[in-house]
Amino acid sequence: MATIPLRPAAPPPDPSSGAWRLSRLLSAPHRLGFFSAALWLALSALWWLGVLVAREAGQALPWAVQPGLAHGLLLSLSFMPLFIVGFLFTAGPRWLGLGEVDARSLLRPVVMLEGGWALALLGFHAHAALAALGVAVVGLGWAWITRDFLRLVRMSRVPDRLHAQCVGGASVYGVLALALAAFGLLQDNSALVRAAIHLALWGFLAPVFAIVSHRMIPFFTSAVLNHLEAWRPNWLLGLMVGALAVTGLGEVAEALWGPLPAVLQGAQALVQLPAGGMLLWLAVRWGLVDSLRGPSLRLLAMLHGGFVWFGAALLLMGVSHLLRLSGWDGLGLAPLHALTMGYLGCTLIAMITRVASGHSGRPLAVDALAWSLYVLLQAAVLARVMAVLWPAAASPLLLLAVTGWALACGAWALRYGNWLGRPRADGRPG
Repeated sequence: MATIPLRPAAPPPDPSSGAWRLSRLLSAPHRLGFFSAALWLALSALWWLGVLVAREAGQALPWAVQPGLAHGLLLSLSFMPLFIVGFLFTAGPRWLGLGEVDARSLLRPVVMLEGGWALALLGFHAHAALAALGVAVVGLGWAWITRDFLRLVRMSRVPDRLHAQCVGGASVYGVLALALAAFGLLQDNSALVRAAIHLALWGFLAPVFAIVSHRMIPFFTSAVLNHLEAWRPNWLLGLMVGALAVTGLGEVAEALWGPLPAVLQGAQALVQLPAGGMLLWLAVRWGLVDSLRGPSLRLLAMLHGGFVWFGAALLLMGVSHLLRLSGWDGLGLAPLHALTMGYLGCTLIAMITRVASGHSGRPLAVDALAWSLYVLLQAAVLARVMAVLWPAAASPLLLLAVTGWALACGAWALRYGNWLGRPRADGRPG
């Protein structure tokens, strides 16, 4: 059976050699994955801000793909899988009782992800076939990554591989979503592309984040707040993933065939509302209130603040279904952005801030700049959700939300991207 290259032992770096170097990105998987993701996090945010500013100014941009579909693909599947690469091949081997992975073994698929999105972004404005080619390259790169991670899972002999196995299974849905998106772009079939976006969000990205939240949030919290136990029964994981699966099936079906029958919308609401309420209770059970009691706990507060949006997204989705059943308009894109910007975006920034700090030899604490960026991110999410709920102020709120998102993500990428190309502050390797 083929094996994953493990990182050889390396001598400690020279602490005096603190210049930023591209070669340092290959010294650890989190450096390569996080830096690559930070580039696309900033680039995609600035691109969408430019699109909205041009629209407000009455400037017509060339489009070969519907702007909403291009937005959905790029702002969900460009930077998030790259962050997942950095996290999984750093934390994953520890979960599985294996040695560290050599970042050089990940270089080719990561380059495929980055290069594929560069082609796709150009194709969104130039030609749909070029966009399809770019997404197909991304799909092949993600299939490579998924294969390598599943190989790690098979190599492991630890008794508890549940979280790693679930992440591997969700990653397979990411491969399927990218393949469907590429095919839909090539066929100029917007329904297929929209279905692929929902499959990626509800079947791949959100489940991976839920799995990691289930494993890591109670662990991180109990390590700091000793009076709280790391309570994470497996049925909670089943609840999270099950609610996402029910919602995802409905969203994919509606993308392909239109609104669901009333009985199915009602059934979804009966799952989403209790699940959303349960997740908000779980946020409190896991230490949300305790995490807000002082600046020293801000890193925990960031993680819990992101998780609250998970429950809010499901509640908003359930309310939207009930409104539609009552003959009213639903809540539009509010639930979707509560999930993507709120849960996925805020959790991503919180989790990667923790990993980047710890693996750069810096204290696991949030300074004023990091906290300000996180607060700005939360404000952007709230503005984006309110843009749907308050139609009279939709245009300025939308522009405010996207501007806040771009500023927060751009500043975060600059700061932590700078760390990733420099040696650890404590002089240790990695």
